[in-house]
Amino acid sequence: MSACFPCTFFSNAKYKLYAVSEVENRLLKRKLSTFIRVYGQMATSNVKQTLGNLNKDSFVSLLTKVIGESKFLQNNPPELIPEEDRVVKHVLDCLVPYSTTTGGGPLVVNHVTCFPGRGNLIVEYPGTEPGKILSFVGMHMDVVTANPNDWDFDPFSLSIDGDKLRGRGTTDCLGHVALVTELMRKLGERKPKLKSTVVAVFIANEENSAITGVGVDALVKDGLLDKLKGGPLFWIDTADKQPCIGTGGMIPWKLHVTGKLFHSGLAHKAINPLELGMEALKEIQLRFYKDFPPHPNEQVYGFATPSTMKPTQWSYPGGGINQIPGECTLSGDVRLTPFYNVKDVMEKLQEYVDDINENIDELDTQGPVSKYILHDENLRGSLTLTFDEAMSGVACDLDSRGFHVLCKATEEAVGYVKPYSITGTLPLIRELQDEGFDVQTAGYGLMATYHAKNEYCLLSDMCQGYDVFTSIISQLEN
Repeated sequence: MSACFPCTFFSNAKYKLYAVSEVENRLLKRKLSTFIRVYGQMATSNVKQTLGNLNKDSFVSLLTKVIGESKFLQNNPPELIPEEDRVVKHVLDCLVPYSTTTGGGPLVVNHVTCFPGRGNLIVEYPGTEPGKILSFVGMHMDVVTANPNDWDFDPFSLSIDGDKLRGRGTTDCLGHVALVTELMRKLGERKPKLKSTVVAVFIANEENSAITGVGVDALVKDGLLDKLKGGPLFWIDTADKQPCIGTGGMIPWKLHVTGKLFHSGLAHKAINPLELGMEALKEIQLRFYKDFPPHPNEQVYGFATPSTMKPTQWSYPGGGINQIPGECTLSGDVRLTPFYNVKDVMEKLQEYVDDINENIDELDTQGPVSKYILHDENLRGSLTLTFDEAMSGVACDLDSRGFHVLCKATEEAVGYVKPYSITGTLPLIRELQDEGFDVQTAGYGLMATYHAKNEYCLLSDMCQGYDVFTSIISQLEN
């Protein structure tokens, strides 16, 4: 018995030693996890505290200057070509004092100009960990046109009505230019120690694609944004303070209809292009909605509408009321959810038109003498389909870290989070997504005033937008 005792004791002691080590190990892990969580929360809180809230006076002052340039920022070539460097100057005035250019701060500023007077601006706040990065992109410095005669106030100067900041570009997108400038200024001024590099990219030429190679397309082509692929890219050019997780593609189309001009009292001698156009378009639409029905993913992303194909304009050369015209043109667009391919749709539309032309005698007519072929004159009505530049839609990655931090930041700042999708089209961002960028989109203007007369945004919304940005930066530190 005594011989067995040491062995038993040793065995028990070994077991007890192992057991104590395992318990201690678990406790240590638990304490470490708690420490990391608490420390992370403290770090997040410290970053947000350091960056504070939006400096309203500074923001409004800058916005006053850039809205004052908006008359020269209208983008409608060839009549109106914007001069984005007018805005660049004001942004540089705010940021250069905190830049490496003057030695006054850490901001690295790169003014990139592909066309005279039409610059882009890349501003970088360096972090401490190589490759760890986040970016705010898409704040464009051009605007859509505005006719002062249609507005209740001057569109080309900032006016303030309570919480409303009024003028062309306040919502789209000069308000965001000023907002992100204030964020970068605060980073340069306060110099928080961040692991992540924070980059802001202010761009030219977003509102019109008639001229290319000016804005973000040129920056991507030249590789100036490549390093932004290392982290989430927040495209700041939507509205209503919620993540916009899906946008539509757009296919502008024209359907030219050729008939035969004749006296309206002798309709049997005419080929009425208006009737032919109506019936052909009806057939095209029926086929489109059969081939491209509502997609199951549209419910997941919360699209308000499925893909649509419809006319928006109708024109003809003119003439008397007693004349059946010889031709007309129907124009419109396809708005396509991002779960269908733009090229496939264009090919299908062309197939529809080719088939209708080949079998035009099978198309419905209007009345006993309406026809699309005059056999005795060897004449046939015909359709010609053409397209303007098409753009693809975007479905943001709902599993990405960028999406999750944007949602949490929105809930913190706004009080709730409700991502949405629209078949409105944002140019450029699908190309970024295809290039490998994790694109998420948000904005703090008002959808109701987007491209509208009497445009305005709310100062309170912009303040919440600033809080979203600081929360994003803070969260990505953990």
